[in-house]
Amino acid sequence: MRCPFCTAPETKVVDSRASRDGRSIRRRRECPACAQRFTTYERVEEFQPLVVKKDGRREPFERKKVIDGILKACEKRPIGIEAIDAFVANLEKEIQEKGEREIQSGWIGERVMAQLKTWDDVAYVRFASVYKQFKDLREFMDQLQELLDEGKIIEG
Repeated sequence: MRCPFCTAPETKVVDSRASRDGRSIRRRRECPACAQRFTTYERVEEFQPLVVKKDGRREPFERKKVIDGILKACEKRPIGIEAIDAFVANLEKEIQEKGEREIQSGWIGERVMAQLKTWDDVAYVRFASVYKQFKDLREFMDQLQELLDEGKIIEG
């Protein structure tokens, strides 16, 4: 593996262990050329279906895109990366178990929104405002009112 710091062509594995979810291997590596250490993850390449976007485009499912979207919604909120990783790992597993060649982006978005709603109202509303593409303040307020009606947000 190439060193990300000095781009030396070879690095050595210093430590190797299974990740928490057991679906990947975490490796600590060291570059003999610059002595920098870094971590890599190795996972089995599984078949990933194509995600059908709202406009009909199709693109491969990318775990990183889901994580990035959740991280944006959770910025400065009390949600740890471990919880996000665990959720996305379960989402990937659910997708694999469905065994479908194509999956609607809406299905993924709804799963993410449902999880965010259980974690944090602010993160949920942030994600929903982008995902549902609110056209005006009224749509945004309707979403907040729904949370108020459910007793999820305490006024005052």
